[in-house]
Amino acid sequence: MALAPNVYDAEPIPEAARAEIDRLLQSGDLFRYTAPENAPVALLEQEFADFMGVKFALAVASCSAALFLSLKALDLPRGARVLVPAFTFAAVPSAIVHADCQPVLVEVAENYRIDMADFEAKLTDDIAAVMISHMRGHTSDMDAIMALAEQRGVPVIEDAAHSLGTLWHGKKIGTLGKIGCFSFQSYKMINAGEGGILITDDADLIARAIIMSGAYEHNWKKHPVVQDRFGHWQNKLPLYNTRMQNLSAAVIRPQLPEVARRIRDGGANHDYVAGLLNRTPWLHVPDPLLPETRAPDSIQFNMVGFDSDDEARAFQSAAKARGVGVQVFGLSADNARAFWNWQFIPGEMPKLPQTRAMLMRACDVRLPARLTKPELDVIAGALIDAAEEVKGDTRAYGT
Repeated sequence: MALAPNVYDAEPIPEAARAEIDRLLQSGDLFRYTAPENAPVALLEQEFADFMGVKFALAVASCSAALFLSLKALDLPRGARVLVPAFTFAAVPSAIVHADCQPVLVEVAENYRIDMADFEAKLTDDIAAVMISHMRGHTSDMDAIMALAEQRGVPVIEDAAHSLGTLWHGKKIGTLGKIGCFSFQSYKMINAGEGGILITDDADLIARAIIMSGAYEHNWKKHPVVQDRFGHWQNKLPLYNTRMQNLSAAVIRPQLPEVARRIRDGGANHDYVAGLLNRTPWLHVPDPLLPETRAPDSIQFNMVGFDSDDEARAFQSAAKARGVGVQVFGLSADNARAFWNWQFIPGEMPKLPQTRAMLMRACDVRLPARLTKPELDVIAGALIDAAEEVKGDTRAYGT
């Protein structure tokens, strides 16, 4: 039997990064504001804004920092209530709490997308902002979400950490709301170990975010955007010092030209494995919504007919014995994606039975774009065989 591939290693950093990294190491020029112009972080911001087709970008230490700065730049009052899906990473509600706001969790359906009835019911007059987390790259009904938010005059922030390259009606995810936030952590489409970036077309918002990110004194003059707004906000805003440093930008910039290939190959890998998994009655990969063009680097699927947690754990063990690690979001101890573990949220934790049921049977497996078809066959085969081992072939294969 062929060995399962290592799905955790990232692709090598492009060779083009080496000369710039060596230059930075020789000069010690790692702070983004040291250079008089064209620092790697500043160049990354220009290039990423062009890549996304927006006016402004601000590179920061992480996507969490980008989400936090987005809320602070919106100037929300202390205690403001922010609607957020209950299926996301703990860092998302953490950013809301860090910004002195209150997360309001919305139910998520078995297809990993927001339950729109619950969203509409909870979008009450006391909601100050909406933070849509495209968790694992799954896009909720952004037409309905944006229409409801616009009716109430509520700004939408897109947590697009997992969604670089995903399209909605052909438009890039992260550009639909007022602000889009992306991650450069190692398991994302672009790998810098850590790092994040926020994008917007709002001149006053980017000026506020730049100053609060740590553009102290007159370092904001090295941002070639909205110069007329910086003077207005100088000394009126706190500094949170969430800046990106030049080495990170040097690692990220050469990967931008690789994104199109990674989107193409990652999508093909996902759809190939999804087709295989959906042929067994025990595993199901939900379809995307029709306007969505996915850009995945992992696959999520639901166990079907696994009536007990013991059966679900047995499936995990059987897959692991075949060399494939499977995370079941609700069964992994202290999982940061299980909302009941977010005990840092003030107030009583909501029940959210639909989201809880989904998380107890929703599985997660990495599928990097670099994998080959034979490697994908090994992964899919291991998952199917593990399901059959636990449940037995009691229904006709493929029904």
